[in-house]
Amino acid sequence: MADLVGALDQGTTSTRFMVFDHGGKVVARHQLEHDQVLPRPGWVEHDPVQIWSRSHTVIEQAMRSGGLRATDLVAIGVTNQRETTVVWDRVTGRPYHNAIVWQDTRTDRISAALEQDGHGELIRRRTGLPPATYFSGAKIQWILDNVDGVRAAADRGDAIFGTIDSWLLWNLTGGPDGGRHVTDVTNASRTMLMALETLDWDDELLALFTIPRQMLPQIRPSADPAGYGVTRLDGPLAGVVPLTGALGDQQAATVGQVCFAPGEAKNTYGTGNFLLLNTGRHAVRSDSGLLTTVCYQFADEPAVYALEGSIAVTGSAVQWLRDQLGIIDDAAQSEALAGQVPDNGGIYFVPAFSGLFAPHWRADARGVIVGLSRFNTKAHLARATLEAICYQTRDVADAMEQDSGVHLDVLKVDGGITANNLCMQLQADILGVPVSLPAVAETTALGAAYAAGLAAGLWHSTDELRAHWTEHRRWTPQWTEQQRAVGHAGWTRAIQRALGWVELG
Repeated sequence: MADLVGALDQGTTSTRFMVFDHGGKVVARHQLEHDQVLPRPGWVEHDPVQIWSRSHTVIEQAMRSGGLRATDLVAIGVTNQRETTVVWDRVTGRPYHNAIVWQDTRTDRISAALEQDGHGELIRRRTGLPPATYFSGAKIQWILDNVDGVRAAADRGDAIFGTIDSWLLWNLTGGPDGGRHVTDVTNASRTMLMALETLDWDDELLALFTIPRQMLPQIRPSADPAGYGVTRLDGPLAGVVPLTGALGDQQAATVGQVCFAPGEAKNTYGTGNFLLLNTGRHAVRSDSGLLTTVCYQFADEPAVYALEGSIAVTGSAVQWLRDQLGIIDDAAQSEALAGQVPDNGGIYFVPAFSGLFAPHWRADARGVIVGLSRFNTKAHLARATLEAICYQTRDVADAMEQDSGVHLDVLKVDGGITANNLCMQLQADILGVPVSLPAVAETTALGAAYAAGLAAGLWHSTDELRAHWTEHRRWTPQWTEQQRAVGHAGWTRAIQRALGWVELG
């Protein structure tokens, strides 16, 4: 009997396929990066065809490395970078345009106009989201309005939309030859097009963005015993494997961190940072710049909601030090370089490359480095970059406490930057609470596997999953309250310097 579950984890910079056993341990994995396409300032794109090709390759290589066949897998789950928008031809399978990535800011005028025309409150009330370049709705509108032939194709039913999960599921289940056009509630909740209460596409919002309803995928639960279809692949995955789980990456990490009770929270450190707090079956509306989003929905149970603080640039700021400035050769060197100095030397770096997301939501912001003197070195800049990751998280945690009344006793963390010991110590110092890393750090893929395995009957309850979670490492605060207060005051001043650099609307 099959007792393994696979997870296809398609992220902003890379794609990986992982196979887990019943105890949540990794059996096999393979990972590949994909290209970052930057046509002009503020524009960020991916090639959907390349993403699908890399997805197919990592599945094949992981299965080969583990000596596995399709019959060894009880199910597969999919998790993905959210909000990234693909529009493709259902007949040919060809995308009409590169995927517009969640970081992209080309829709800033569309978003500003929605607010200026008085539609912002409707969008917030219906979807839990502010009008912002981050989300998919305006990206779809931009493609319809700016790519030749797409609107006509959408009107006749040929052009269809999906976030990356939909694109992958469609291809996994046959593509032009009968592929399933589906998504899950967590990804749908990031489009500005789904009503939180009904968990369905909202006709009033579709009209606002001039998007034909027939473009949109069917919305399914995150863990779906009926499934999203079955695989139709060759190679090591030849045969039929049910696709029974799908979650946006941050919701998947929340499931992987077993944050199943209201008040439990996790923070994922990737290209950006994403702090999610489980609020149970009640959608808590934010007055402090956070997002209200669907956390997950398992089978026919009611949806569970979350408050989320989304930060656009954290890990990608370290990549900027490497790729644009060339002061480090790889991301791991940031820790050694920053560790050469005892503090930031008075400088702050606000990496608002795509504007500021939560809790500020300022599309007119851009990156700034403030407080420079001849004394400062590249080591101070590296340390200020790590501190920026942590200060942005502090701002979100403070907003979350304001909205929910929940004060974090510990912050569960995951993602690539957790390998940076100095950054995690700074996070504990700046936040003032312990930071906890689980034994299985690949929580995004693990969460997708958990959702798929729950739906397929490999696991029978969330309590069974909770029993698998163990702590690998903990960082405790070492700063005094005065150090924390002085540091955050300087950060707040730096944020003010970043605002108003771009004229909108």
